[in-house]
Amino acid sequence: MIWNAFHIALREIRRNLTRAFLTVLGIIIGVSAVVTMVTLGDGATESVKNQISALGSNLLVLRPGAGFGPRSRNAPAFTLDDAWAVRDQIPGIAAVAPIRSSNFNTIYLQNARSTQVTGSTDAYFYVNKWTIAEGRMFTQQEYDAGAPVGVIGETVQEELFGPGINPIGQKIRVGNSTIQVIGLLKGKGQVGMGDQDDTIIVPLPTIQMRLLGRNSAHDINVISISAEDGTNSDLLTYQINALMRQRRNLHANQPNNFHVFDTRQIADTLSASTKTMTMLLAAVAGVSLLVGGIGIMNIMLVSVTERTREIGIRLAIGATAHEVLLQFLVEAVTLSCIGGLVGIGLALGLCTVLADLIQVPYAFNSQINLIAFAFSAGIGVLFGFAPARRAAQLDPIEALRHE
Repeated sequence: MIWNAFHIALREIRRNLTRAFLTVLGIIIGVSAVVTMVTLGDGATESVKNQISALGSNLLVLRPGAGFGPRSRNAPAFTLDDAWAVRDQIPGIAAVAPIRSSNFNTIYLQNARSTQVTGSTDAYFYVNKWTIAEGRMFTQQEYDAGAPVGVIGETVQEELFGPGINPIGQKIRVGNSTIQVIGLLKGKGQVGMGDQDDTIIVPLPTIQMRLLGRNSAHDINVISISAEDGTNSDLLTYQINALMRQRRNLHANQPNNFHVFDTRQIADTLSASTKTMTMLLAAVAGVSLLVGGIGIMNIMLVSVTERTREIGIRLAIGATAHEVLLQFLVEAVTLSCIGGLVGIGLALGLCTVLADLIQVPYAFNSQINLIAFAFSAGIGVLFGFAPARRAAQLDPIEALRHE
């Protein structure tokens, strides 16, 4: 019975293709909008997680001051002893990298630009997930001697050297010193508004003695901390806070003049915000599904009026009210399902183009596609029932008299 009703529904749709298309246009727009918003939202969430993960391995960042902005004048810098105390006295830490960074003018031949130079230990490459694409990182001997060597990022290589020039072994002017390039980092790309590849990494004594002109162990502006896998980051943050308060001689009534940032918490917060925004946009887009449902109900009511005599004939030759109701209900559901399938197909195409355009991963979500299709079918049942019921309740004699 249902297959026969489906066959008749397709025949009626083919009779009025233009009207059928305009009827399901709202469903097509609604389904494609919902699927596109959720898919791109999932891609944006994945992009945020990837970017935060690229910053480092289970990374915690210890900075002077109360927030992530510029350091307060009243917040003293860290010392090397602070970094080694964190490494040696707190369990669950895989590596610690003390960092001193500053911007310097960099020059190679006629090319010049301002670049952030970071001085640290060899642990910096592990903690911040840097991979050497060419060349090598500095040795312990070069670190101890404060040797004028450095590893550059992709952006520095492109802007200073350009294509066709191997930077390994070349010498560049950094501030008032000359640095020899010994390695090239594998690119990481952008995080927010910052370019991770616009960097030069040198031994910590090199930036202190040669570039800043002072040999000071009391000049660390960031301590990057890599936690071991499975470590409770909340407990680790608490222990770091307690240790640093003790080392910085803060009394119980004094606020912290430092802050510990857990990149996993930042990633979770940003992901939750992205998902919330995605759901709001999807809900707004879902309104067009209801509009499409109203369109289906409208056209089905018109169809009942146009086919009143046909309904009368069917009832007169033995069709039951239940069969007539089922016929018109199947027609409404078929229309909405066709709209749902076309909408999903359109969304897949849009997501492929837009994901590439806004540079987020294309995260195919089978669940939202199935939900959108099921919802479109539900719209057909919901808004098709009233016209179908009206057709089933027609009086055969009155229907046969209809012109």
